[in-house]
Amino acid sequence: MIPDPKTLKGNWNYPTRIWFGPGRIAELPEACRALGIARPLLVTDPGLAKLAMITDALAALGAAKLGAAPFGDLRPNPVGRNVVDGVAAFKAGKHDGVIAFGGGSAVDVGKAVAFMSGQTRKLWDFEDIGDNWTRANADSIAPIIAVPTTSGTGSEVGRVAVVTEEETHTKRLIFHPRIQPSLVISDPALTLGLPAKLTAATGMDALAHNLEAYCSPFFHPQADGIALEGIRLVREWLPTAVADGANLTARAYMMAASTMGATAFQKGLGAIHSLSHPVGAVYDTHHGLTNAVFMPYVLAFNRPFIEERIARLAGYIGLPANFSAFLDWVLELRAALGVPHTLAELDVGEDRLDELARMATADPSAGTNPRPVGDAEHRMLLEASLAGRLP
Repeated sequence: MIPDPKTLKGNWNYPTRIWFGPGRIAELPEACRALGIARPLLVTDPGLAKLAMITDALAALGAAKLGAAPFGDLRPNPVGRNVVDGVAAFKAGKHDGVIAFGGGSAVDVGKAVAFMSGQTRKLWDFEDIGDNWTRANADSIAPIIAVPTTSGTGSEVGRVAVVTEEETHTKRLIFHPRIQPSLVISDPALTLGLPAKLTAATGMDALAHNLEAYCSPFFHPQADGIALEGIRLVREWLPTAVADGANLTARAYMMAASTMGATAFQKGLGAIHSLSHPVGAVYDTHHGLTNAVFMPYVLAFNRPFIEERIARLAGYIGLPANFSAFLDWVLELRAALGVPHTLAELDVGEDRLDELARMATADPSAGTNPRPVGDAEHRMLLEASLAGRLP
């Protein structure tokens, strides 16, 4: 189908400076100096804070005479209180920059702390709605270095921080162009100790980002190209990364695929994420794993709107060039990685489906799903995912 040329328009932005490669974490002090950071607050999660990679990083920063201190009081699905406490630590320590070091939760909180360190409004006033971001004092945003330790969220190149509002159990996307880190150290060696189940869940998150970006109806050829290659890398290297966690080549390609997904999804996401966000907020499920559960159900639902596009994708990644072949591959990959087939296996029940459907419709990701979705469609997808029935 030849598109209407009036639809071929868009505003395009691409991400930040990235230092990529095994061993690049040794350059963390240099990264601080490059951004003029003398007293970094290193934001990480409680589990990671106990590991050698964090103590080694803090020792290296100390040896470089940089006044670093750690902050690790955050949840796997971070909440607003984690950001408030991080800002308090930032101010108490008279810090002048943030190192967001860890998985998506730590990176999101680190970005939000740097962003909020100079703001006077509440965090929720900067939710990604309309032009809320213009309310921020951009000059007071502290510089951010991101150091990802998982290969899934791609938050290190994102312009949002995902934080749950405790009172409403709603995931909010806090947006500002300058919440994106100024410099990223992507060292795949930092992911070598990631357990197989977490490698699988985060890898499926990377797949979801690339896939939904590719299927978004917006015009963004660069994002399409990046998403295509990101999906190919996941197909080729995620099973190896899960089966052989010490395979540095597989780890490197998955880290690249993760960054590519977050680069591409500035084009938009879709119903995988609009459903996953409320389920994660209400039931505290792992985001990547929840995306993986929803993936085939949303694919099948969107089929009339994306069949030709998915056929091209299937051919590019080495499958028969048709929709069914791609859907079958997704189902086979999930099974091989031990991903649950139904929401029920994540302990999601039927009692809150109406509430979850309304929350999904309100989620910003719903607006870029290739097939229009409202409360009825989201509820149908929730029911299908609970029962294990493809739409």
